[in-house]
Amino acid sequence: MSIASTVPTPLHSTGTPVTRPAGNPFRVMPGFRLSLGFTLFYLALIVLIPLSAVFLKTFTMSWDGFIAAVTSPRVMASYRLTFGASLLAALLNILFGGIVAWVLVRYQFPGKKLADALIDLPFALPTAVAGIALTGLYSTNGWIGSYLEPLGIKVAFTPLGILIALTFIGLPFVVRTVQPVLEGAEHELEEAAASLGASHWTVFTKVIFPTIFPALLTGFALSFARATGEYGSVIFIAGNMPMVSEITPLFIITKLEQYDYAGATAIAVVMLVTSFLLLLAINLLQAWTRHRGQSEPA
Repeated sequence: MSIASTVPTPLHSTGTPVTRPAGNPFRVMPGFRLSLGFTLFYLALIVLIPLSAVFLKTFTMSWDGFIAAVTSPRVMASYRLTFGASLLAALLNILFGGIVAWVLVRYQFPGKKLADALIDLPFALPTAVAGIALTGLYSTNGWIGSYLEPLGIKVAFTPLGILIALTFIGLPFVVRTVQPVLEGAEHELEEAAASLGASHWTVFTKVIFPTIFPALLTGFALSFARATGEYGSVIFIAGNMPMVSEITPLFIITKLEQYDYAGATAIAVVMLVTSFLLLLAINLLQAWTRHRGQSEPA
């Protein structure tokens, strides 16, 4: 039976069925062409035109000038730090964010609602405030840094501090992506696997993990994308030492302050293309896993 055959026929107030012209199927939301046109216009105005302006401004440079701007030693060091720290922070968020989501969904404990609300704190907290707070905590005289300093662990004004800041701002993306999937998971499958003698590890790897894996990939992509462009929460704790703790967004701001708009857009283009390729690979992997899960026999 098709879905259309299950939809009840609309009736007039007199009880007679409403007749529709032939070839004019019923639509829940009328005005598709107008809605699509507005959507494309809004997308172009907000996303496509600004991004195209970045490329157009970069095209005003010569090829040699572009290569010199995006491959200087300090800029290359900032690429390695920005993308490396963002990748590592996203991986950490997958691990610990998945654990946090599991605890919030599967267990009851005092203060659960408060803990659930605190997950969204990086969303609401201004990035500059987050950076200042993290710097105060992990500096030499901070609440946490004062205990780490005697152990030879320096966090503030080092790449480690950048990693902590990027992990902080990316955690909610993983938790809020995985949490609804865990809530909607069928517990009967886990109970059936356990009743058949499967171990806890087998239940997790064969039943739970395949269900949440696409959500983990989505959370990873969102966390990584947010981390690569983060500036406010990182700039305070980074220290901005040349070749050590300078992030790529800092170079873009520096170029803009020097009125070198072409140089700023050149670095932005490299970041944009690299991030797009990484996110494309993640989305293709996610689509492959979803297709593989649907094609497997039940």
